[in-house]
Amino acid sequence: MRAGAPFKIAIFADLHFGENAWTDWGPRQDVNSVKVMNTVLDDENPDFVIYLGDVITANNILIANASLYWDQAISPTKSRGIPWASVFGNHDDALFEWPMEWFSAPGIPRLICPEANSTHSGAEACSFRGTHRLELMKHEIDHNALSFSKNGPKELWPSVSNYVLQVSSSDGPKSPVVYLYFLDSGGGSYPEVISTAQADWFRHKSDQINPDLRVPELIFWHIPSRAYKKVAPRFGIHRPCVGLINKEGVAAQKAELGIMKLLTKRPSVKAIFVGHNHGLDWCCPNEKLWLCFARHTGYGGYGDWARGARILEITQKPFSVKSWIRMEDNVVHSRVVLSP
Repeated sequence: MRAGAPFKIAIFADLHFGENAWTDWGPRQDVNSVKVMNTVLDDENPDFVIYLGDVITANNILIANASLYWDQAISPTKSRGIPWASVFGNHDDALFEWPMEWFSAPGIPRLICPEANSTHSGAEACSFRGTHRLELMKHEIDHNALSFSKNGPKELWPSVSNYVLQVSSSDGPKSPVVYLYFLDSGGGSYPEVISTAQADWFRHKSDQINPDLRVPELIFWHIPSRAYKKVAPRFGIHRPCVGLINKEGVAAQKAELGIMKLLTKRPSVKAIFVGHNHGLDWCCPNEKLWLCFARHTGYGGYGDWARGARILEITQKPFSVKSWIRMEDNVVHSRVVLSP
């Protein structure tokens, strides 16, 4: 943290770069997504950015190295010299899905697959194997000094993006202000779930670095837990929930294997942030912590709701977490205090 200043985070969720890449429509959506991120970054000037999963739509990507689309997604943040971290969603390493319309007239379209260093053209340069989580994360880490993303412990495979970052006081690393935990909620190449092993890892890691629960903790993953279904508002959004759109049901993980029980019993945990549902942007209290959706940022993916990004503002003395949503038209709404 900068001395005397709050620490501001912008959350970009569900960008879905590379969607329908073989059409004119697909690349235009990526251009529009960049415009949304540019607007948010210029208006908010955050200290940090979190890519909250579904950065790319891998099941629509033909090229062997989907990191080329990942690079496009992080470019607005990188070009401004802002550090970031990412966590995987269910579309980031999904296998290619052959469109049914390719098997009827007019058939498979002319494919343009810009694979790096390829001497081939058309379908010869295309690959349908997908780019695995480990490959995507290795590329991001190896090629970006500003990335704070991590693979996480190997024993948690096939989940990859499981790690914790410390936001420190301007006094130095011995003065933690808040811990940011990132968990891979699965999907794509394996089931949509946070495993018992991941829950155990969180328990051991949090007890190790924050044994007295003195330092507040914020949690980030992509697919909402089943607890979100229990607190979801009905027929609009009313206090104590805060938000603007509530246009679909919660698409939760396939099972609950212990992580929510740990988090709800841990008073240092202040809020959980997820994406996945493009038509939801609310925050609702659940016992002593908040369950929050981000805001659909990308023009890829389903839904025609206006795009934006959830913003977090963390202050040290006294500690607080405030949040709001910044829209692509510069409007701000849904201000809420998540930790007084």
